[in-house]
Amino acid sequence: MKKVERINIIMRYINNRAHFTISEIMREFNISRSTAMRDIREIEAMGMPLVAEVGRDGGYSVMNNSVLPTVRFTDNEIKALFIAFMATRNQQLPYLKSRQSLAEKLLGLISENQQDDLVLLNQILLFEGTNPKNPDLLDLSDLPHPMLEKLIQILLLDSYLLITIKEEKVIKSYPIFLLHLYHEKGLWLFEGYDLKDEKRRIFPVDNLTDVKTYPTKKRLSKKKILEKLSKQEEVMNLILELGPKAIAQFKKYHPLKVSISYTNPYQTTANLKTFINVHNPEELTEITNWLLFLGGDIKVREVPEEVLQGLQERLCLFCP
Repeated sequence: MKKVERINIIMRYINNRAHFTISEIMREFNISRSTAMRDIREIEAMGMPLVAEVGRDGGYSVMNNSVLPTVRFTDNEIKALFIAFMATRNQQLPYLKSRQSLAEKLLGLISENQQDDLVLLNQILLFEGTNPKNPDLLDLSDLPHPMLEKLIQILLLDSYLLITIKEEKVIKSYPIFLLHLYHEKGLWLFEGYDLKDEKRRIFPVDNLTDVKTYPTKKRLSKKKILEKLSKQEEVMNLILELGPKAIAQFKKYHPLKVSISYTNPYQTTANLKTFINVHNPEELTEITNWLLFLGGDIKVREVPEEVLQGLQERLCLFCP
């Protein structure tokens, strides 16, 4: 049991008793005396009014008429939570099955009037990917890859992983320091630093067959990893100036590694600088399509010849 979870449970345990001792906490939660004392001190620091009783049979008690504070939500907070659930319920998100019980608990905390508002919202709001005839329908395609939750659970404990990937019917293992886990174009991807080949790699979670922690003795420190990555940073070969229309398109969609920096306080102009790997056909095609998506409200300061050629070929398709 994690520390935060244990302390929350101890708080509820304490609040339901008029009196308790350190020994009782030790037995109930199977922890040492020093751990129990530290937890009690943290609970006191969080504002729970405990009274220490001295003597042979001494212990602790909660001050009379003092209980844990009740969680209260405003009407707008309730709507924000519910709409966030609605907007993402038919996407491949981790812990998707747990959200039903979470929604039920949320409904149990609010008033009947607030519940009526949520029922109405559920009837009138539809989001992309939602079945209009059955908004609550959860298709098999909505569920994430079964390894995603396992990956997240391990990442919460350790970023050094030994992953096993299936690549074109071949099983390969990589020692990885994970940098990012992200969702793009309907796919979950994780980006990591290959501890063996010392380079950045990106893998689709769908190809993951196993994941476990990497042995401590073979690890490279995070500081050294970041230093190596900074030395490997590619030279920027795509430099653009974006106007307001192009910025609006950028906000609708942009590749994960691409970012912009605004050049005026009104955020109507911006610079875009990135590296394009012209030897990667998939990346080259993606960037070409994306530049066309940005539209004509851009000024090109620097661009690889291969990207220009790709743009000309695409535009020639519309030539008479």
